[in-house]
Amino acid sequence: MSENNVLGVGSRVKHPAFGDGVVISVDVAAYRVCFITFGIKLVGKEYSSWEIIEKIESSESVSFTEAEKSLMKILRTWSDVTEIVHLGDRWKNGVMILKPGDDSLKPKDIPIDVFFHKIVMVRDRLRVMEQRINASNLTDEEKVNLQQYITRIYGSLTTFNVLFRNKEDYFVGEKSND
Repeated sequence: MSENNVLGVGSRVKHPAFGDGVVISVDVAAYRVCFITFGIKLVGKEYSSWEIIEKIESSESVSFTEAEKSLMKILRTWSDVTEIVHLGDRWKNGVMILKPGDDSLKPKDIPIDVFFHKIVMVRDRLRVMEQRINASNLTDEEKVNLQQYITRIYGSLTTFNVLFRNKEDYFVGEKSND
């Protein structure tokens, strides 16, 4: 890529292996790109196999406020993107039945994939909340206190791990130090 084709901070790209990402810094020989699913990766400036979704012109120096504006744009653009999480095969096409204790009331049938999608949305929103807490102007003590609540929420949600196909998608709460 020639010098006048250098991507600037905030440029959006789609990498064939890493998916959607945003350039967060430009080094001498590489871009530092934050990919939604794979985190931060270095990609050489000469790399040409990705699709440029939105090009931001490069500037020689980026001020802190310009970087902040770029980060805010990135967060607005990507914050509601949900990762693909697979339902356990045994639950596909299944139905969850909520049966009241009172036999005069009708049970409620809920497709498991609908329920599963709502559980995954809760997890994704907890992750966004966790990121916003970490990026906030709260003191470290306040951040730790809020993180403890989030960890306990994850612990309460471990009941639903039975729905997930892959163990790495499970909710994890507090771990004992035994």
